[in-house]
Amino acid sequence: MKGTLTLEDGTKFEGESFGADLSVAGEVVFNTGMVGYPESLTDPSYCGQILVLTYPLIGNWGVPDQKNWESDKIQIAGLVISDYSDYPSHYSSTKSLERWLKEQAVPALKGIDTRALTRRLRTKGVMLGKIELKEKVRFWDPNKVNLVEIVSRKKVQTKGEGKNEIVLIDCGAKNNIARCLLSWGAKVRIVPWDWDPFQHQANFSGLVISNGPGDPQMVAPTIEIAQKAFKAKIPTLGICLGSQIMALAAGARTYKLKFGHRSQNQPCQEVRTGKCFITSQNHGYAVADKSLPVGWQPWFVNLNDQTNEGIIHDKDPFLAVQFHPEASPGPTDTAWIFDLFFSLVDKYAGKVPKYQVRKEGTAIPKVVVA
Repeated sequence: MKGTLTLEDGTKFEGESFGADLSVAGEVVFNTGMVGYPESLTDPSYCGQILVLTYPLIGNWGVPDQKNWESDKIQIAGLVISDYSDYPSHYSSTKSLERWLKEQAVPALKGIDTRALTRRLRTKGVMLGKIELKEKVRFWDPNKVNLVEIVSRKKVQTKGEGKNEIVLIDCGAKNNIARCLLSWGAKVRIVPWDWDPFQHQANFSGLVISNGPGDPQMVAPTIEIAQKAFKAKIPTLGICLGSQIMALAAGARTYKLKFGHRSQNQPCQEVRTGKCFITSQNHGYAVADKSLPVGWQPWFVNLNDQTNEGIIHDKDPFLAVQFHPEASPGPTDTAWIFDLFFSLVDKYAGKVPKYQVRKEGTAIPKVVVA
């Protein structure tokens, strides 16, 4: 079946359907990563978006078991690719990408000139778009909806038996964040986006605010929770959307990027050491550096466009990164961010830190932990 991707500026791209037989609308974004489409498709940060993959051949990996997904379902609204392989050859594959898309009711188009499409999005910025097969649909802007409320879990879930309890606020959390926290020996309480651990009198040693979709200004309850954590001096780590939420809680501003950062090869420099890391990213908003209040500093900067990639407090145990230290997909070069976070958790719990921070991050820990 033939299908059409139409952008809000009127540009049309003709392709062939290989997913679910339905039409959808959303925001059209692109990802330049060469690997990891199963993780990307199940990342809740893509909720409401039509994802364009720039790597030319998709599908040869197949679809791994659900335990390797980043959520319990495909989160994108639709998929657009150049060429599709219907014969997966990876040992971990359980089904083809086409079968998965149809099972999950997600439309997809192949045979699209993704290079031309991406160049248009880079020039004009991300745009609203729609995939139309049999029926017509109207354009829809997902950024005007609280997407976090849609993707966040509805009930509290506790995992692990560690002595340090970490509250993970699920704003659309990738599963690998919880896996990483558990691998550091923590007990993890995963809670909905508006579940206030202070109102519930939770006994916890640290707070992690996860990634997620949409405009951070939509999640006022989560911003208020971060402000309470600041007041109580609870060690707090923000990841992706969590970084923007912490910035807003501190009194800074956020803004929408022209076309966002979505790939596994974004170069970020740690401001104080000059050390560069290759990072995995998926976000469309950023923190305005100049709006950071006294006591807060830019921690990382994106070397492609000089936008903020992390913030840190001068003396209190608050730190946040715009990229994904948990990777999945992508490089694990910044996994030491969790080392640093747990060192802060131990320090503020009155314990001797047992986590050794890697050399790449020594300049920051000397300021914050010592």
